Amino acid sequence: MAVAATTLFALGAGSAVAASWHSMRTLTTGGAAFRNGQYTFYPKSTNHGGFGFEGGLADTSKGDGHNVYVQAKVEGYSWRRFNGKQGKTVRLNKVVYDGAAQYVRHAALRVCRDRGSLRPDNCSPTRSYKGPDQD
Repeated sequence: MAVAATTLFALGAGSAVAASWHSMRTLTTGGAAFRNGQYTFYPKSTNHGGFGFEGGLADTSKGDGHNVYVQAKVEGYSWRRFNGKQGKTVRLNKVVYDGAAQYVRHAALRVCRDRGSLRPDNCSPTRSYKGPDQD
């Protein structure tokens, strides 16, 4: 009985650790910033076992006429784009996941400024994150 209780406690503690939020450094590029960010790797039974992130996406060059966005991806998938609003800061709270897997182990995030169709967008360096093993 004690072994079963210990096992259940350990499984519960592992899930709590997997779902804990961690601070991330500010992501910046010319005209855009992602501030006060946090991230988590959800356990396989919650939010598709995905990579969750939240923070403030800011247009830091309000007069330039360009929009800003955050890109996030998980292992094996393309970037997903989450748009901000021109001249403002918006709060994002998103989850990115692999629909074919129980959980994700690796994710990446960057912030970008959309400079239109004639010039390439500028993005911050990509920040990579590694989640806990849940096997």
